[in-house]
Amino acid sequence: MDIIEIVGLSLVATIIIIILKINRPEIALIISVMTGILIFFLIVSEISYSIELILTYAKKVNVDMTYLNLLLKIIGIAYISEFGAEICKDAGEGAIASKIELAGKVAIIVLAVPIVTSLLDFIIKIIP
Repeated sequence: MDIIEIVGLSLVATIIIIILKINRPEIALIISVMTGILIFFLIVSEISYSIELILTYAKKVNVDMTYLNLLLKIIGIAYISEFGAEICKDAGEGAIASKIELAGKVAIIVLAVPIVTSLLDFIIKIIP
């Protein structure tokens, strides 16, 4: 999907949300969440194409797929936690949003440990 279509959809949804927020805030929130989910599904094909391209080039240069998979999981966690936190912020739940962001950061740190230890092992090997 083209970015112009996504922005157009977003602007239409925003106008509808502004109008509904006065009398029906619960419906405005539902429209906001559904618009976000729709945009996510519209860009999934673009994301999957990019991931496939990265994996193809990684295989060509013999990159360890374990680390690349971890990196892709880390990126996924970052996007998903940001998306969830923004939905909570839209609903006026800033405290829950900050907890989602914290959980995302902790999950990223946990997944990054093997990469960091591997990097430290490599540094130890090259230092005489």
